[in-house]
Amino acid sequence: MDITGEILIGNASVSAGETFRAVNPATGATIEPDFSSAGPSEVEKACALAADAFDAYSETDTETRATFLETIAANIEALGDALVERASAESGLPLARLTGERGRTAGQLRLFASVVRAGDFLELRVDPAQPERKPAPRPDIRQRHVALGPVAVFGASNFPLAFSVAGGDTASALAAGCPVVVKGHPAHPGTSEMVGRAIRDAVKSCGLPEGVFSLLTGPSKELGGALVSDPRIKAVGFTGSRAGGLALVDIAGKRREPIPVYAEMSSVNPVFLMPAALEARGEALGKAFIGSLVMGAGQFCTNPGLVFALEGPALDRFTAAAATALKDSTAATMLTPGINAAYKAGVDALTGNEKVSLVERGQGGATENACQAALFVTDIDAFLADERLQDEIFGASSLIVRCRSIDDMRRAAQHLEGQLTATLQLDEADVEAVRPLLPVLEKRAGRILANGWPTGVEVNHAMVHGGPYPATSDSRTTSVGSLAIRRFLRPVCYQDLPDALLPKALRESEAGALPRRVDGILQTR
Repeated sequence: MDITGEILIGNASVSAGETFRAVNPATGATIEPDFSSAGPSEVEKACALAADAFDAYSETDTETRATFLETIAANIEALGDALVERASAESGLPLARLTGERGRTAGQLRLFASVVRAGDFLELRVDPAQPERKPAPRPDIRQRHVALGPVAVFGASNFPLAFSVAGGDTASALAAGCPVVVKGHPAHPGTSEMVGRAIRDAVKSCGLPEGVFSLLTGPSKELGGALVSDPRIKAVGFTGSRAGGLALVDIAGKRREPIPVYAEMSSVNPVFLMPAALEARGEALGKAFIGSLVMGAGQFCTNPGLVFALEGPALDRFTAAAATALKDSTAATMLTPGINAAYKAGVDALTGNEKVSLVERGQGGATENACQAALFVTDIDAFLADERLQDEIFGASSLIVRCRSIDDMRRAAQHLEGQLTATLQLDEADVEAVRPLLPVLEKRAGRILANGWPTGVEVNHAMVHGGPYPATSDSRTTSVGSLAIRRFLRPVCYQDLPDALLPKALRESEAGALPRRVDGILQTR
């Protein structure tokens, strides 16, 4: 597939505005071709097409919509090695990692296809009329969930496939029946265009309205602001920095019609090393911890940026093992020069904090934007006194907090901001010590895991990739897993409508076609 640098607005390919190029973060060299930057005119056209497509697309039957999602997945796979090679050139990520990410992207599209076919996402409910009920008759009331409207999706820098143009936000919005306008991330515009064309081809081959999908490119913040401000956009999906997410939340809240922004923003993903586990396997835990920390240069939203443990010989052994593993770790290329600069600034701030000590640095790198990993240590009193010590450093940096007691660990958990994850390393002897900690972690995190590491997010029905602020802007949702479809739906009920006027799924003739609750009792097919 040729990459042209054009903006994709429905069926049209548009060259407009100023141009920019992708940058290879490993070398600093620019990559052809020139890409057009979308402006207000392109936002207007894309949003108008999306609004025009909404009524027809939102009422497509479940089989049509599921087939569309599966066609997108097949089209992405058909791009072959060219897609992962371009993504690697634009992100610095290794080919093996991106090959796996492509599989995840196709897999989550197919997951949502299965959700759509199952039909339970509509949450059909029927309370039939009871005309003889005393003291007053009950009307016939039926409910379904409907799509919100066109959705703006912002591609993420750290997952150029799975959280980008055809990522989870796009897949779940399309599954819900919402047309999507994607603001592609400027760090990987060629990758974005390739995937965007794969989606557009699926729109055409499935006979759907052209406005179901558009891709706007450009490096300016004004482009994102204009998209969120457009009155035809009814919801936003975003993965990125806290500053970026809050800016979009502010824009959306000041609209004449405020809209939801589902922003995944900031998390340090604390790890709690419980005493028995630390005593029994401290060295192994130290090595495994570094494996999670340096994976992908630490550029995961679930990277373990804080570790809490009781001070003593067991923690000393953990720290020594972690330091040895870190010293031997190679420096991976970071996604962009800007991310690398922000990482260095965060590490420098910790290095200059008199209450924090440097444990070890990883190897330096030969590439232009290599991430030299860093491990620091402080004590519980300093951590509780300085809010800056729980700030996210996006990259392979972590802080060990030495605690005096289990109560210190619980106080630390209470002190934390909202998180995507909280991890417990525990043995059987730790169960009673963990028990009072769990209610605190439930208030702080969207996913609590034991004897694993937070990097790596399974895409399935039970996953929650979300959490209290500032991990996300709305803790009631998830951006990964089948539950993500709920972000782009709302309930509508119909009272005493003639059967002929009811939505097809709620008609009596359709009873048994899709799952529904009748008088509160679930009836499956």
